Amino acid sequence: MRRRVAAEAGASPFRTRLLAWYLLGVICALIVVFAASCHRRQRPLYAVIPKGQAHIFWQTVHAGAAAAAEEAGVDIEWNGPAQETDYSRQISIVDDFVNRHVDGIELAPTDKDALVPAIQRARAAGIPLSVIDSGASTDEYVSFVATDNYGGGVMAARRLAKILNGHGKVAVIAVVPGGASTLAREQGFKDTLGKEFPNLKIVAFQYGMSDRARSLAVTEDILTANPQLDGVFASNESSTIGAAQAVKERSLARKVKIVGFDSSPSLIDDLRAGVIDSLVLQDPFQIGYQGLKVLLDQRAGRTSPKRVDLPPTLVTKEDLSTPKIQTLLNPDIQEFVK
Repeated sequence: MRRRVAAEAGASPFRTRLLAWYLLGVICALIVVFAASCHRRQRPLYAVIPKGQAHIFWQTVHAGAAAAAEEAGVDIEWNGPAQETDYSRQISIVDDFVNRHVDGIELAPTDKDALVPAIQRARAAGIPLSVIDSGASTDEYVSFVATDNYGGGVMAARRLAKILNGHGKVAVIAVVPGGASTLAREQGFKDTLGKEFPNLKIVAFQYGMSDRARSLAVTEDILTANPQLDGVFASNESSTIGAAQAVKERSLARKVKIVGFDSSPSLIDDLRAGVIDSLVLQDPFQIGYQGLKVLLDQRAGRTSPKRVDLPPTLVTKEDLSTPKIQTLLNPDIQEFVK
């Protein structure tokens, strides 16, 4: 009995030292984890969530947000659904950033109604949020930064009416139901024809679902059903690309006039070649830049307007070489998006 007690007494200092070393190891590990966590978030982190990632438009929005972040010394993380129709994926992305407690979210909602609960969850978590490009059916955001899309539709209608002398049959290649920005363009176009150009009739209205191939297919169907078609309004990049391709394939470029929205290298080529009459341009760099800036201003205690409207610009073949148009068409995005 005495031997066992003595043995246990002799082992006690060893066990104590072992326990001490174990606790020291745990503490060191916790310090490393904590330090790494602090290192990752030494600078404020903002999420930038586009509608999709397929269009050049969104790459330029990314560059604008990155430029604002670089100026302010903050970090951004860019993530969005692959397609602009995938609002469920976008909701998941918003919720993930909310769970990570980012310092702010810049969001282009894929659907004005479907994203409202996710926006409300962000605000309930105390995360400021700006809405860009497309509106949402809520006012729980710092600011809404977008092109005057309704005005862009008005601009497109007046241009098409001018080149068709106020008479004829036209079609609309729309984007997606529920997308607030493109719905506003399409409504502006329809309202203007109805009020100002009653002899210019919309004979077809089809959704291209923000997809080039789908836009091509619906335009081909419209051309088949309406052989006397005079003009087309296509309300975003993919719908304009699809409409232009359909007109080219049928050798109708000189007969069917196209007024499109947004730009890409192929659309500029079609504009130069006369396949497209004109394009309504946005400034996606400024949309991305201003969308982050309003969040940075709030962090600094400055107030921002509830809405920031950026004017659209109409470009024709004759305008392509002007400095203003060149800046819109060829922003230096590589400097900010590697």
